[in-house]
Amino acid sequence: MYEEVVTDGLAAGHVDARRLERFAEASLHVESVAKTPLFERLQSMAALSDADVSVLVHAAETDGIAVMDERAGRSVADVEDIEVHGTAYLLLSCVERGEMSADEATALLDALLDAGWYCAPNLYAKLTTTFERLDD
Repeated sequence: MYEEVVTDGLAAGHVDARRLERFAEASLHVESVAKTPLFERLQSMAALSDADVSVLVHAAETDGIAVMDERAGRSVADVEDIEVHGTAYLLLSCVERGEMSADEATALLDALLDAGWYCAPNLYAKLTTTFERLDD
């Protein structure tokens, strides 16, 4: 997702892509996952991308939360008893914890939409309203 939103966004001249790049540099880090039996089992599932497998395995190994919107990944998470939430949850959590302002979360949401992420108009309205409420 970083490539689509930040790298491609910068190349296309989107100003918000630089804001997201700075946020990622300050707040995100890359983790690798071991090729465990769970990894091998999930990797054999054609419906899951390599990224989906890595997210699910990392969440399982760390008792964390997998953040994904794809139905196949969410279904596998349910079967494997891995807590899973979507992109909207992640954005709301960042605003609630003070890691992002409402304006930054809205800018990221807009960049995700520009990159092809789907969000129903009524959900967009609810998210931006909630960002503002949480940011107060």
